[in-house]
Amino acid sequence: MQPRNMSMSGVVDLAAVKAAQEAKAKAEQARAQAAREGGAGAISPADLVIDVDEAGFERDVLQRSAEVPVVIDFWAEWCQPCKQLSPVLERLAVEYNGRILLAKIDVDANQMLMQQFGIQGIPAVFAVVAGQALPLFQGAAGEAQIRQTLDQLVQVAEQRFGLTGLTVDPEAEPGGAPAAPERPAGPHDGLLEAAVQALDSGDLGGAVQAYRNVLNEDPGNEEAKLGLAQAELLQRVQGVDPQRVRKEAAEKPADVQAQIAAADLDLVGGHVEDAFGRLIETVQRTVGDDRDTVRMRLLELFEVVGPEDPRVIAARRALARALF
Repeated sequence: MQPRNMSMSGVVDLAAVKAAQEAKAKAEQARAQAAREGGAGAISPADLVIDVDEAGFERDVLQRSAEVPVVIDFWAEWCQPCKQLSPVLERLAVEYNGRILLAKIDVDANQMLMQQFGIQGIPAVFAVVAGQALPLFQGAAGEAQIRQTLDQLVQVAEQRFGLTGLTVDPEAEPGGAPAAPERPAGPHDGLLEAAVQALDSGDLGGAVQAYRNVLNEDPGNEEAKLGLAQAELLQRVQGVDPQRVRKEAAEKPADVQAQIAAADLDLVGGHVEDAFGRLIETVQRTVGDDRDTVRMRLLELFEVVGPEDPRVIAARRALARALF
């Protein structure tokens, strides 16, 4: 029931790899099943707005976020701004026609969820995409701002996680929303879950070893490859002095290790394009073994972000130009 992935700082979310892979698999299963059943599984527009409590959070938010971005409206009966904002969100949820799902959480009745999301005041609006929580806005917001935010959310959900939303049928009976499809258990799920738990507890060495154990048995396991790349990145930046690293990188543009260390910090801080650009420029300035060292680190960072990310695709093209 506890929300997962509540670290919202940058690209390296400790369980985002697992959630993203599950989300893509479930989305593909749902689309395939709907095609086999001739469009079965559509929901009523009334089911695009749901009330959620602590007991149903895992089912109604985390699991459903593998199919569609779930927007969470934290509200209370006594909150006057909430009474102005909530109807706008409800109307837009229907208007977006399955591209988002709106979950309404009464903070008075669900204070544990309020604490877990770190909410200091309401109204507060979050989104959960593939199990990953993202803050959207807090307090009153105009409809134009809300639309812009939702458009960006839908775009990220589709590009990063392959989530195309729910099928809506105006003729469908309300209350018939299907449950999120369950992913069949895999042979390495226990080891992968151990790796995620190690990451959540800060045991980076344990996470690295758990992912390596999976890859020893299944070298092609994409989830383990991505998880290992993230865990090793976090391990590399653990305990470093960011000011010293950035100072050395600025003073020594030709120092391969200084640029690699700064790129790691860039990525952990969420500055994806900066990290990629720094290493591509270093590739252009180097030759021989130094160039190969930088290239290999850049490929590792591509794994951290994910091969389908548009920023990775663009950086791969730039790297090819720098090499050839």
